[in-house]
Amino acid sequence: MENMNNAMTTLLEQIALDFADWKARGEYGDEGDFDKMIDQLSIEEGRKYLKVVRTDNQKTVWGFIQKEDDKKFRAGDILKAASWAAPARNKPRGNVLDGGYTIRWTGPVYL
Repeated sequence: MENMNNAMTTLLEQIALDFADWKARGEYGDEGDFDKMIDQLSIEEGRKYLKVVRTDNQKTVWGFIQKEDDKKFRAGDILKAASWAAPARNKPRGNVLDGGYTIRWTGPVYL
């Protein structure tokens, strides 16, 4: 479980870094963008998934992380959100335990 906790911390940092890089491309970016985004991100643990949530003016789902291996996915697989409560189970967008994944601050990359 420690590997998963470290991988989730890295994921949240990558999301915040992508946000800060995106904001820096425009005229409204500032040094506090990384910290602002980190403060807005949280993880909600469910039975099968870890849900990455961003709370700004409202709560939105960034994506889901598979907690344990099942018939189709491995532990750590990044899944796009299909709804507030469920991931899209068509294909993983990377794996937080393996690394080397590409994400955006808005969510996992599309296929």
